[in-house]
Amino acid sequence: MGNQHTNLLDVVFEERERLLSRRSLLGGSAKLGVAAAVVFGLGAPLRMNRMSALAQDIALNTDVDVLNYALTLEHLEYAFYRDGIGNFTFGADPFGQSIDNNLAAIRDHEGAHVDALTQAISGMGGTPVAEATYDFGYGADPVKFLATAAALENTGVSAYDGAGQYIQNPDLLPVAGGIVAVEARHASYLNLVNGVEPFPNSFEMVKTPDEVLQIAGPFIVS
Repeated sequence: MGNQHTNLLDVVFEERERLLSRRSLLGGSAKLGVAAAVVFGLGAPLRMNRMSALAQDIALNTDVDVLNYALTLEHLEYAFYRDGIGNFTFGADPFGQSIDNNLAAIRDHEGAHVDALTQAISGMGGTPVAEATYDFGYGADPVKFLATAAALENTGVSAYDGAGQYIQNPDLLPVAGGIVAVEARHASYLNLVNGVEPFPNSFEMVKTPDEVLQIAGPFIVS
């Protein structure tokens, strides 16, 4: 799980920075919409050198492997909100609700997911993967923060959906399903806040662990 943990997010970060640097970011919803469009429009083929650097199979041979894969994502998401909330003030969303309060609720959900997965892995006799050190790269830019939040949540949903097929113990399915459903609600909300369609497709796009590596960015630094 070590290499999986250290390689887990790559191209979103690089491409987001490159494309955002080409635009003059204005204010308000237009600003958020441009940032989100950049993040969610990254379906083009990756450059071969980036792919070769990240090409690495992830073996999900046991239920502990699957849960540790999920825990890796949850650690990253929880750390993102825990360390980022309070650096910005976002005001009201399109419904007149506080974005800041809703982000705090999402943070608490991610923390609960970390706790639940950690306990489940330990209860199965496994070793829960530890939190890493992260660099999310949003700096002092609230647009990048919200765009990164949406990218993480959307990627997380696709990752859960792709890993579900490897679960062997059917008793774990309600746990995984309960988490991915909440992650999908996070993604829909953050899509909306970023000016992107909250529910763009009839079916979620499933991603394999290798595909998650290919669309993610160097947020894990150690």
